[in-house]
Amino acid sequence: MKKLYLLIISLLSIGAAYSQVVYEDINNTGIYEFLDELANNKIIELNSVVKPYSRIYIAKKLKEAENSIRNEGSGMGHELKIKNKGTKDKRIKKELHFYLQEYIPEYRILMRDPAYTSSPAPSPQGEGAVRHPVPDSTLNYDWKLNFLFKKNPDMAVSLNPLAFQYQDRLFTLSVRPILGFEWMSNQNAAEYHRWWGGSMYGYIGKNFGFYANLRDNNESTPLDKPEYLTLREGHVYKGNPNGGVDYFEMKGGISVSWNWGSFSLVNDRMSWGNNIHGANIISDKAPPFPYVQLHLNPAKWFDFYYIHGWLNSDVVDSSRSYTTSTGVYRIVYRQKYIAANMFTFTPWKRLNLSFGNSIIYSDINVHPLYLVPFMFFNAVDATRTNYRDDASSNSQLFFDVSSRNIKHLHLYVTLFIDELKASRIKDPKLQNFTSWKAGFTLSDWPVRNLSLMAEWTKTNPMTYKHYIETITFASNGYTMGDYLRDNSMEIYVALTYKPIRGVTLRLSGNLAQHGADLPYEHNNGYPVDGVPFMGEKVWENQELAFSARYEYISNGYLFLEYAHANHSGDVRYSPAFMHGKTDTFTVGLSYGF
Repeated sequence: MKKLYLLIISLLSIGAAYSQVVYEDINNTGIYEFLDELANNKIIELNSVVKPYSRIYIAKKLKEAENSIRNEGSGMGHELKIKNKGTKDKRIKKELHFYLQEYIPEYRILMRDPAYTSSPAPSPQGEGAVRHPVPDSTLNYDWKLNFLFKKNPDMAVSLNPLAFQYQDRLFTLSVRPILGFEWMSNQNAAEYHRWWGGSMYGYIGKNFGFYANLRDNNESTPLDKPEYLTLREGHVYKGNPNGGVDYFEMKGGISVSWNWGSFSLVNDRMSWGNNIHGANIISDKAPPFPYVQLHLNPAKWFDFYYIHGWLNSDVVDSSRSYTTSTGVYRIVYRQKYIAANMFTFTPWKRLNLSFGNSIIYSDINVHPLYLVPFMFFNAVDATRTNYRDDASSNSQLFFDVSSRNIKHLHLYVTLFIDELKASRIKDPKLQNFTSWKAGFTLSDWPVRNLSLMAEWTKTNPMTYKHYIETITFASNGYTMGDYLRDNSMEIYVALTYKPIRGVTLRLSGNLAQHGADLPYEHNNGYPVDGVPFMGEKVWENQELAFSARYEYISNGYLFLEYAHANHSGDVRYSPAFMHGKTDTFTVGLSYGF
């Protein structure tokens, strides 16, 4: 811990720029989808391989968009004039103004940074320099309770976002409620999920950020378990004597940052790998876990992420578990960790080439080899373990290619490699343990406000697994990779229409298939790498859905959905609520994450 404190202090002294880091929850889909749309239309440049983004990064991207869509007056309250002839949509201008309201605190911080305001910023469209507007006085909320805090201009209660806000030259604080309800009904049953809580985030000085949010959840029955093949996030449930099941979810973190990087300690979810229907490198399926993250962006053409996380192995350590003097058996789980990095190079504008590797290790303390961010972990691990098969580690390799070089079109391919041998490539009877994902999104062409997206995923048998149960690619029993796990395939297609600001209409179709869950050993005479892909299909979901969502205020959503689905095969992979052919109606309201 002393070394960690010294590292934090040294990082605080590196840069004088205003670069505080607080992460935006990846469940806030509105802003993430909007940034993707801006990037697809070549209004901004975006590296979307690692999420969540920081709020200051989002604020910079929104200002980059505002510079591309030129401001006729001073401040954000004036109508935006289109600078790029290919961006004539009034909805995009209204969306931009709407989201700029959310990030006023971050924009005010940016305006105090001489590095951000003193030099012209090149337009993303290559039309010369555009100076960042600087006056703080124009950065006001459209809707706020003016009769409160009249004598203290640093305080405000805004209505969009719904929050108590305080900001002076040193300290920024935002406190917000969290509230939501979701109700679902079909031929099998009616289910609900309700939650409430609160969140806060803030900045101190030039380099320190913090955030926290707590949600108390209640569900009629568990809507997700480790064995279920659904996109819903995983949780650790407890019983409720008054009915249903409860669980708490606490996310938050602290960070120090400088003008070309940041160092954070957080308990949160993440998503690595471009996707539109669940990531296959590191997904947000598992419950939040604590990790440290180093992010470096020393040049426009290079981006780097490193994490070291503490996972829940869900495997009992019988040697450390014991019975207390009062007769209670205390369960202690085996230690489990993850270290991972992601390098992104941008050789040409809007082409991002990313690669990285990770390692799951257990049954030892945190090892210094895995604390070096730039390591190829498989190589150093081989030295540590003398190439033993029973070693306490399991390494992975991954690649991601993302191109937005064609206007309106985002193309991406992602590859996750759990185990790879050249001999298997030459032998059609053998399989490498890999997961492929490829997809595209076509935004605002040929019809304005209309987007077409499609994605294909294939994951070979044994991917994410291991014969040593403490080093599988999982936490709390939930996979950290693709939500369908190994031996699976999915085709997802969606058509999205946004007629006005805040409204998203989506028609989607999904075919998901899962093969037999086989143990990591010889199976029916096959070696583990000889198990045929989808040799026995045991589960399938065919679904056609229509959903409507309205973001009435920032971070606040009204949503409804109708889904016609057919879950067939092994009933273990779906909640009872979804068994067989169903017509499910969902309606809900939420605010805050």
